[in-house]
Amino acid sequence: MAKKAAKKSPQQSRTAAPAGTVPVVGAREDCPCGSGRRYKACHGREAAHAVQELVHRPFEGLPGEADWVALRELVPAATVPLKLNAATAAGAEGDVPSVSLATVLPLAWPALRRPDGSILLGLQTQSSSGDLSRDLADALVQALTAEPGAPVPTRRAPADGPRLQELLDLDSPFVPAVHTGFEFWLEDAESATGEVAASLERANASAIPTQKLTGVDSSYWCSTPEKNHLRWVMTVPEEQLLDALARLSAAGDASLGEGTKLVGSFRAHGLTVPVWDLPVAMTAADCEKPAAAFAERLAATLDAPAPLTAEERRARANLVNRQVTLN
Repeated sequence: MAKKAAKKSPQQSRTAAPAGTVPVVGAREDCPCGSGRRYKACHGREAAHAVQELVHRPFEGLPGEADWVALRELVPAATVPLKLNAATAAGAEGDVPSVSLATVLPLAWPALRRPDGSILLGLQTQSSSGDLSRDLADALVQALTAEPGAPVPTRRAPADGPRLQELLDLDSPFVPAVHTGFEFWLEDAESATGEVAASLERANASAIPTQKLTGVDSSYWCSTPEKNHLRWVMTVPEEQLLDALARLSAAGDASLGEGTKLVGSFRAHGLTVPVWDLPVAMTAADCEKPAAAFAERLAATLDAPAPLTAEERRARANLVNRQVTLN
């Protein structure tokens, strides 16, 4: 009598599938690869791993990396013209008059293709892949093939999808325009009525007044009822920057003038963001000269590293204790 063939285990009978070709389904559904196992125990593990892979500096390599971080985390309303590289532009469907980055879009849409074919790409959106650059690139790719007048829905970016660094012209400058409100959402904001006008009014009322300094890079003044602040995104490596800030603090050279104080820093997308408290009467224009002078002091301190003294170590510890991670 012929022997019965041994029953194969799910692992033995599993059909191999290249990464990125297996559709995403519910965790308890059968895996589309044909293994007979639930998705969460099969290719879902790979998807979960991709989600957990965190890229600490998602904007590294893009022009204006520090401003990308500022617009993602600190600035309520701003736009930046983006230029696609030749290969990306060739893959668009229909005419694309312009592509602009926007801090946030209505209903937190990842992107929007306007009726004229132009694109708004939202920056302050939820990241699902652990690589914000890949998530934004996926929204941009969707917008390039979307019907005019349609928003781009939220979805999980494919693990092998492109990143912004692969889609944009990396020789094009990154020049943010900070706005007082969100009128840039609409092609003709003055004609808005009803719920659209009410929604726009609510959004504008919640925006903290913010201005970008012109004399130093990636530095943003903002106004709150109790005090003003200057938040300055810097690309200097964190440990090196903290040492320099500590030396300046210990020497009494870390302020931006009378009534100002370096109070700590944020950590955001791999960069460090020192924060100063300012008097309520101190405007963005008032910050320009003191900020430029501080930039010179910081550069000189960074150029002449030295072991920290006991007082400088205490100043550094104080800065570290006041550091807040935003992501």
